[in-house]
Amino acid sequence: MVAILATLPRSRTRRAIEADRVQSLILFGPPGSGKTTLARIIANTTEARFTSLNAVLSGVSDLREAVTAAEHRLRTREQRTILFVDEVHRFNKAQQDALLPHVENGTVTFIGATTENPYFEVIGALVSRSRVFELETLTEDDLRAVARQALTDEKRGYGALDVEITDDALDHLIDTANGDARSLLNALELAVETTEPGEGEAIEIDLSVAEDSIQQRAVLYDKEGDAHFDTISAFIKSLRGSDPDAALYWLARMIYAGEEPRFILRRMCIFAAEDIGLADPRALQVAESAAAAFDRVGMPEGQFLLAECCLYLATAPKSNTAFAYFDALAHVRKEQTEDVPDPLKDASRDKEGLGHGEGYKYPHAYQRHYTPQQYLPDEMQGIYFYEPSGEGYESVLRQRLDHWRDRDADEDLEKRARRYAEDEDEGAS
Repeated sequence: MVAILATLPRSRTRRAIEADRVQSLILFGPPGSGKTTLARIIANTTEARFTSLNAVLSGVSDLREAVTAAEHRLRTREQRTILFVDEVHRFNKAQQDALLPHVENGTVTFIGATTENPYFEVIGALVSRSRVFELETLTEDDLRAVARQALTDEKRGYGALDVEITDDALDHLIDTANGDARSLLNALELAVETTEPGEGEAIEIDLSVAEDSIQQRAVLYDKEGDAHFDTISAFIKSLRGSDPDAALYWLARMIYAGEEPRFILRRMCIFAAEDIGLADPRALQVAESAAAAFDRVGMPEGQFLLAECCLYLATAPKSNTAFAYFDALAHVRKEQTEDVPDPLKDASRDKEGLGHGEGYKYPHAYQRHYTPQQYLPDEMQGIYFYEPSGEGYESVLRQRLDHWRDRDADEDLEKRARRYAEDEDEGAS
């Protein structure tokens, strides 16, 4: 892991570390990507005093104690202090605010490590005074190098022992670690420490030993962090893209990582209305039925309900015409509110005195239960918010609406022609 510094060949960060001129940093990345290791490299390189806190275990009193000691060193020995805060996103706003002035006045150089997006989890003032570095998930080659170093280093690893590991065993450990070096090293330690030497006094680690040492893939997933939002985003986009295989994969990944199934079902209900809509009206019924049935069935059998709903939504025709509502809402916000046309007003109270409801045509009294009629205010005639997509069932709706709207347009032309004729007669008289 100390090779991390070598991956910064000409960067300003490496030059700053080597010159002992490190500025405040926030190291952001997935578990096991080397955030703490990079901080330790800085600690071993700098002449400043390196003080470490864990935000999970430390409070404001610990922070004040560290700052007081830093002020004393700076005043009496002119020695700078690097304050490393691991899991800094676990500090609440008050704790982060308490750190801020000491970073501003140079009492401490702050280095924070977090698995969460600092732009959301760390106060803006602290982020603006720090350089944010995102560490990527380690590759298989990176993990292989970590494993080889652990097996050959005599002081910090198992180099003093005769450890033989098969290629398929190492490949399995690397694959199941899923980019997390800490997970890999823990599994490797368990494999070595629990395996008795063979006749030749060599500790032999084969595939079966490796499988026993790391029984579950280390899935990167935090229900309140980026992985949560990124994975549900990938799931919804796969549904929208009509890819059932990808949708099933992201669904399985969420369920395997412990995501709340009801959260997924809520998102599928929203998706059914937002992205499928009237292209297949049954989609919302399927999603709602799956959600209701899941409350009765629960897990693990509820996975069948999730899978069936996922497959239905992924393979259904798509339409996002429900967004027409937001066009209407924007019109309401932007335009002056017009009065309800008299024929549409409630006739039960003011019909006699004000003529409310007068002229209303009851559609069921006409052939095919439809007759052209004005339903929008006068100034909005000819405005259409809903335009059927032509996908799935909406193709039927499109033909129906086109027919109705043509009849409405013809009716409107007839009205305007009669009004024009009436105006001409009045002018002649």
